[in-house]
Amino acid sequence: MPDRLATLWRERHPSGPPVAHTFRTMYPDRWVRFHSLPGSRRHPRSEDEYAIVLDRYNTVLDELFAGTDVFVVTMDWSTTPTGPAGHSASRPALHPEGVTWWTESDEDDPDPEFHTHTRLYADRRPWRRGCADALLRAVADETLVEVFFTDTELRRIHAPYDGGADVIATSPEERSRLRAGHTDWLPRNAAGL
Repeated sequence: MPDRLATLWRERHPSGPPVAHTFRTMYPDRWVRFHSLPGSRRHPRSEDEYAIVLDRYNTVLDELFAGTDVFVVTMDWSTTPTGPAGHSASRPALHPEGVTWWTESDEDDPDPEFHTHTRLYADRRPWRRGCADALLRAVADETLVEVFFTDTELRRIHAPYDGGADVIATSPEERSRLRAGHTDWLPRNAAGL
């Protein structure tokens, strides 16, 4: 799977690597952001608010992927190509099925101490509401970052973050339909952030 997935990514998304925080600038005509709590608050403070966050994530994920398989992608990074994770020690426990499929290295700085190696892990699973709730809760807590979900053809992307989710639709028309279905979840500023 890793080689096929990397090849497919390069074919479908030649403008850049699969790094979630870059998707909104790479695909602005197909991008929409949804906030995960009322009032655009970032972090849940109670179990009731976690329920809202998970419901919003799962509702959009259902609209994008119901009845299909998805790739679930998580990330870690380190300052050495094979070193231990520098961001999330909990990633392996939260995503044990994930296999390494991409490494994005930044070695531009002449000082090796400032090199970073981002590793992406993916697994394929049938999408079912709730099948990724532990991951989504970790995202809401900012325990995991740069997580995303995509269909097996890499045409739609759902990239949750602490406070919401960036969605890349298949077309501007699909993006407009998604926006229209969840107007209360949209950011209130003109930039859509």
